Amino acid sequence: MSTAHVRLRIADGVATVVFDNPPLHVWNAAMTRGLTEALDTVESDPSVGVVILTGAGDRAFCAGSDIAEFAVLRAPGEAVAKKLRPQQELFARLASFPRPVIAALNGHTLGGGLEIAVCCDLIVAEEQIGIGSPEILLGVFPSSGGTFRVARRIGAGRAKEMQLLGEPVSAATALAWGLVNRVVERGGAVGAARELAEVLLRRPPRALALCKSVIDAAHDLPEEELIERSLAASDEAFTSAESAEGVRAFLAKRRPDFRDPPGSPAPHVRSVTHSVTRSVEKETHA
Repeated sequence: MSTAHVRLRIADGVATVVFDNPPLHVWNAAMTRGLTEALDTVESDPSVGVVILTGAGDRAFCAGSDIAEFAVLRAPGEAVAKKLRPQQELFARLASFPRPVIAALNGHTLGGGLEIAVCCDLIVAEEQIGIGSPEILLGVFPSSGGTFRVARRIGAGRAKEMQLLGEPVSAATALAWGLVNRVVERGGAVGAARELAEVLLRRPPRALALCKSVIDAAHDLPEEELIERSLAASDEAFTSAESAEGVRAFLAKRRPDFRDPPGSPAPHVRSVTHSVTRSVEKETHA
């Protein structure tokens, strides 16, 4: 699948979404539509076990919003209706996506780009990039979930430092703060993300989704409710075919095969050898 600025390739259980709005992949309404369509395709494809997001080329993952759109969004309520609410809904969908999502930051990640990245479960950043929230310099602030999602990752104090000052931080600082999971050398983000994806494809998919759902609720629910949610999810996990396969494999001293555990196939981790035929463009860093 391809749109004007978002490309999708599916191969071997991994869906790679590439932002392609040169030169810096600034975010606009067309990209919101493109990512929505990509997620629709991925969610309906049982072969996909992991999603990777990255930017085309090597200059940017996404350098924020297309400022040219701001000029036509001046009336009260207009920015919310035409830009921010659709983005909020899309980014919330990405944050709660039922399969693991990895952001491969292969270039500068600013503004809306950071808001997208922090919706992902794991973030890999290249060592040379800058990461930041410069919206305050335009008289606005991160309005598509970046305020609270960044704060959840690194705490309120560091989130305020990034968003009130509007100054980018290095990949090394982002790693030290816990904003990203790994830092790799220039040109290595997509490869490192694929290595993580290969590990995740060997994990039990339903258990991954259940574990993710409990972690994601950690900041939203009181402890008593979190305990009950965790117990309900654990009951489903313990009684699953995935768990039975995991126990059998442990006792037999072999690697578990969660792709098709007896009694309950897990189709979205089956290996596939084809690419989505609708995408004829060569993937960056393939």
